Amino acid sequence: MKTDTELQRDLLDELEWEPGVHPEEIDVAVEDGVVTLSGRVASLAERQVAESAARRITGVREVVNNIEVKPPRRSERSDADIARAVVNALEWDARVPHERIDVTVREGKVTLEGNVDWHYQKLAAEDDVRSLIGVKEVLNLITIRPKAIVENVKTRIEDAFRRTANVEAERIRVEIEDGTVILRGNVHSSVERAEIERAAWSAPGVSRVENYITIQP
Repeated sequence: MKTDTELQRDLLDELEWEPGVHPEEIDVAVEDGVVTLSGRVASLAERQVAESAARRITGVREVVNNIEVKPPRRSERSDADIARAVVNALEWDARVPHERIDVTVREGKVTLEGNVDWHYQKLAAEDDVRSLIGVKEVLNLITIRPKAIVENVKTRIEDAFRRTANVEAERIRVEIEDGTVILRGNVHSSVERAEIERAAWSAPGVSRVENYITIQP
């Protein structure tokens, strides 16, 4: 198992290697395998790239992202401009049922509300917004519209785990309660934990996933 110092060094090296961030703007602290990121970056996309880099590091148990987004003056946009850009981005994304999503912008913070049929559509809408100039934060309140859960969904989810190369399916327990998938067990990394949750969300009829999987490097 890596020490906190080793994890910090690995992450600093990863940030230096990652072209999507300016590592000199980001501070990294590690305690008991939990990474805390702080500092100030120019865009929400850069903030997300830094967090993704931290989650890729083997041995990281969790990531706390306290990085502040402060767009440079030349990139500042009014809330009305941002709202128009968000609506256009959602309309141009074939994955997103944009007519069912409401957009609110206040001081550069975008709130998305409404409902979609699939979890990937909710994530796609948020991804569309994160890359826009002037956006400081995204609050994704989009809900998954309940659908009739398919028969044998527990088996289908477990089969999906087995098809994934970096998931040890036998260490994961799956429970189903009224369209909610409950995940328990342990994995070696946050990447594996996220992959398991993604697979669970892909099952037809799932409206919620409760992920209680712990990370044991």
